[in-house]
Amino acid sequence: MFFSEARARSRTWEASPSDHRKWVEVFKACDEDHKGYLSREDFKTAVVMLFGYKPSKIEVDSVMSSINPNTSGMLLEGFLNIVRKKKEAQRYRNEVRHIFTAFDTYYRGFLTLEDFKKAFRQVAPKLPERTVLEVFREVDRDSDGHVSFRDFEYALNYGQKEAR
Repeated sequence: MFFSEARARSRTWEASPSDHRKWVEVFKACDEDHKGYLSREDFKTAVVMLFGYKPSKIEVDSVMSSINPNTSGMLLEGFLNIVRKKKEAQRYRNEVRHIFTAFDTYYRGFLTLEDFKKAFRQVAPKLPERTVLEVFREVDRDSDGHVSFRDFEYALNYGQKEAR
């Protein structure tokens, strides 16, 4: 329940008017020739400006393949939709990281069974210890006794798909 509430909050996020204006400004700045669309290179530049990283060829190919083939590039509405989705994903990942960090009280970068027990005592004190152990074993995908952030994130994402 605790995790699904975090996911539900991130799905209801709406861009603020200032975010929307910023995205439109970035689109216009990257569309230097005022073509009305972004080419592959323009899109890469926009991602760097908004997210601070250069997208991989695979990411750009994926995005560009979703564009209407009758257009020469990415139109403003498509760009805004992609940026909104990327921002939502970024916010969700940050929420997951925040939850993981709250559980990782010793800042080791992984969670132990004791960390799980302590966290679940706080958020679900009546949950049987046996259930906490089962959850831990399921989340600890490689059975090494540690739950990495990657394991934790996978469990939350997998759990969301199962709940739908």
